[in-house]
Amino acid sequence: MKPVQNGIEIREIPKEDLLMVRELALQIFPATYVNIVDAAQIDYMMDLFYSPETLISQYDSGQVFLIIYFEGKAKGYASYTRLNAEGDFKLNKIYIDHHLQGKGLGKNLLLGLIIRVKSAGGKTLQLNVNKYNKSFGFYQYMGFSKLKEELLDIGGGHFMDDYVMELII
Repeated sequence: MKPVQNGIEIREIPKEDLLMVRELALQIFPATYVNIVDAAQIDYMMDLFYSPETLISQYDSGQVFLIIYFEGKAKGYASYTRLNAEGDFKLNKIYIDHHLQGKGLGKNLLLGLIIRVKSAGGKTLQLNVNKYNKSFGFYQYMGFSKLKEELLDIGGGHFMDDYVMELII
C-alpha cells in the first residue's frame, strides 16, 4: 500500500469491507446522476448495484474492489472483473467524491486499476458510460475509444443509455 502521490493511496479491499463501498456510493452515486436520470431511477440503481447482498454477490463472482484514500480518508471507489481467459477485463464502477473531482484522484484510481489489470494478464479494459455523463471525455482523455452505443433494460421500467468504451492495455 504505497501512496501514489500527494497523499493519495489506493487499496484493494477484502469482502468484510464492502459496506465501505456502499457508504461511499450513498454519497457519490446519486450526485453523479442527478442531472442525467430521474430520482426514481437513481434509487432503483442504488438498490440494484449497491445493496449489501449485491455487493457480496459481485465480490463472490470475482469483482475486485478498490478504494482511493486522500489524506487518509476514503474518497472514491472502483471495481473490475476479468471477462475471459483471453485478457479482456471490465471496469464495473469508478466514482470519486464530487468535491475532489479535477484533483487527479480519478486519474490515479484508474491508472492504479489499469496496473492491476495489466499485471493480471489484461489486454483490454472495457466500460459502459452513460451518454450524458461528463466522464465520457475523461475516458477519451485516458485513451479509451468508443466501440458502440448500448441501451440496457435494467428492469423496473428503467434503462441505461450508454457508450461502450475500450482501452487496449
